[in-house]
Amino acid sequence: MTEAIATETTTHTSNKKTALTDAFREHFSGDAPITEKAKSFAKARPWTSAAFVGVAAVAVLNSLRGVRG
Repeated sequence: MTEAIATETTTHTSNKKTALTDAFREHFSGDAPITEKAKSFAKARPWTSAAFVGVAAVAVLNSLRGVRG
């Protein structure tokens, strides 16, 4: 007895781009102010936004550490 197995196909072709790249393109394209774009990206991907803020904070702290000398 053979059974047909239904397979799902997605219509989204990402052209070998990652989901993060697609999210950047979706949220940062258009004519909205950059603050609105950043807010919509942060709502859609909170963990990624937190990682970016953390990396930026480390970069600022490292640059300030060199100024004190």
